Amino acid sequence: MAQVLEFRLPDLGEGLTEAEIVRWLVEVGDVVAIDQPVVEVETAKAMVEVPCPYGGVVTARFGEEGTELPVGAPLLTVAVGAPEGSSGSGEDSGSAPESSGGSGNVLVGYGTGAPAARRRRIRPDRLDRPVTEAPVSAAPVVKAPVLEAPVVKVLVADASVSEGPVPVVSPLVRRLARQNDIDLRRLAGSGPDGLILRADVDRAIRTAEEAATATTRAAQAPVRDQAPAATVAAAPNGVAAAVDAERIPLRGVRGAVADKLSRSRTEIPDATCWVDADATELMAVRAAMNAATGPSAGPKVSVLALLARICTAALARFPELNSTVDTEAREIVRLSGVHLGFAAQTERGLVVPVVRDAHTRNAESIGAEIARLTELARTGKLSPAQLTGGTFTLNNYGVFGVDGSTPIINHPEAAMLGVGRIMPKPWVHQGELAVRQVVQLSLTFDHRVCDGGTAGGFLRYVADCVEQPAVLLRTL
Repeated sequence: MAQVLEFRLPDLGEGLTEAEIVRWLVEVGDVVAIDQPVVEVETAKAMVEVPCPYGGVVTARFGEEGTELPVGAPLLTVAVGAPEGSSGSGEDSGSAPESSGGSGNVLVGYGTGAPAARRRRIRPDRLDRPVTEAPVSAAPVVKAPVLEAPVVKVLVADASVSEGPVPVVSPLVRRLARQNDIDLRRLAGSGPDGLILRADVDRAIRTAEEAATATTRAAQAPVRDQAPAATVAAAPNGVAAAVDAERIPLRGVRGAVADKLSRSRTEIPDATCWVDADATELMAVRAAMNAATGPSAGPKVSVLALLARICTAALARFPELNSTVDTEAREIVRLSGVHLGFAAQTERGLVVPVVRDAHTRNAESIGAEIARLTELARTGKLSPAQLTGGTFTLNNYGVFGVDGSTPIINHPEAAMLGVGRIMPKPWVHQGELAVRQVVQLSLTFDHRVCDGGTAGGFLRYVADCVEQPAVLLRTL
């Protein structure tokens, strides 16, 4: 007897709650091995190939390419175990691969070893939950609406479920529910053994918001129905919009950027200061580095790498800006290491790869890592870990041909340095008017972590290093 097991979209880490199916790597009827990638999904962070923790025959797939699924939604079902006529009981043969074949190549929230398989079994008292029953005949037992179950079944109807302890492990989930007035006892968890995950709380929040939005639209519907098709109707946000206006969903990278920037503007009391700097000497130093031959020759050094090295030196002098704010504890958390993020524009949108331990690297090492991460960003192969954990961000918007900007802080960091284009301008140099290579530098900082004097000192030091690169020799 074969055993049909259901594989759900796992927790991909970094707080990600949904993913879009980009490409199926298997078809129904294909034989898959344990840990074989079965689908390629795109999250708000990166493209990820998801391996299946079961080995067997694919009996069903859920979701077409381009479909967005929440964490915990069914991806596919796999029939595992020996066919009829094999020795041993069906249960033993079906569970053997799961208990002995795990490779440990797992994503956050699930694994291929025996403990994970045992936690996925459904107890008799939970047969009403929308998952596939484990011990079945060779034919897959999958109900048609199973894909919608994780989204639709948010609130539980049975009052007895609210008795006893709430199945929540993560303090983050409890805090998120508390901040949004979500009663955890009224939620049906989609995790193992009914565990309530962050995705469940997020769905409950979205359900409440959608209900409020639906009520508002219902009230406005009679007015819109009376208007001619070619007239202009009032959009939900009060801005006039054409009836045939295109609506683009905020999801994937664009949605993640929107959420993060909105959160930054909401939570962080930011301020911006800026200064023009004469970058002529910096450009001359870079040209000399790249023109070097013989033993002193090396890889080409970019302007961004030099600016990144200047930033790490400045953060060593002004560590207040390499910090974050713990709003719950009302504490400023000053970070010991510098993980430098840099803004990169790709076809998928704006991403911020992170150079780990930038404070331990020289300009050449930083430049090599920036080049490597930039190439991964262009091909969409950055992992979530390479896009998170930054402590300070460098934003070179000069590549777009603009002089200045007031950048938005990359939450939960405390500051971001913006760099405009370097271009010839009239400049007073050594008492005489001359044409010099001038750049505008802007620093946006969280006013909770420091005052204007610290921010101004940081920016002035960066400008001094740009104008006189020899200043950096003190810290090399």
